[in-house]
Amino acid sequence: MKRTFLRRIFVLLVIGVAAVTAPTAYAADEAPDELIKRLLSDVLDTIKHDKAMKAGDTAKLVALVDSRIMPNVDFPRMTASVVGPTWRQATAEQQKRLQEEFKILLVHAYAGAFAQLKDQTITMKPLKGAAEDKEVLVRSEIKGSGEIVQLDYRLEKTPGQGAGWQIFNLSVQGVWLVETYRSQFAQEIYAKGIDGLIETLSERNKANGKKA
Repeated sequence: MKRTFLRRIFVLLVIGVAAVTAPTAYAADEAPDELIKRLLSDVLDTIKHDKAMKAGDTAKLVALVDSRIMPNVDFPRMTASVVGPTWRQATAEQQKRLQEEFKILLVHAYAGAFAQLKDQTITMKPLKGAAEDKEVLVRSEIKGSGEIVQLDYRLEKTPGQGAGWQIFNLSVQGVWLVETYRSQFAQEIYAKGIDGLIETLSERNKANGKKA
């Protein structure tokens, strides 16, 4: 049951993250909800017409996810949030390993989710907040297969010239991804410590790699 639920979250997260795979210039000039709405149809259309992806070419999907999607996720912030308070107790090397393994875990999860994307449509909710806000909550509804799913995601605007938006958390039907993973990771840390969590993630990633 839990695996099915998490797979559902990953599928919808792919939709959310894929929607911000854009050149930085666009991200800097557009509101986050407008950016997502404009790009989503292009991304889904690309997947639809890619024969290799539709045939389940995992290696190609993994490469696509790693090169186009992952740069739009704030991994340092997301990993620290997922690990929770224990993150501050980890050494620099442990933090580095956790971030690397967590990224690999998500890359494979996203790649697998791509194969499940069908004919979905998205409806954006009005964006609340001020133009100068550095963090925003983008709310939307995903419609497909006769059901409507509430998809909300938090984005932050990165500083500097040509700043763009990056995702650092996402909610499906009110359940936030970071909090869901935090609960799982906390159990591993309690039972095996930080190194034990790293080892568990590494073993899971190796298993996923063999399937690619």
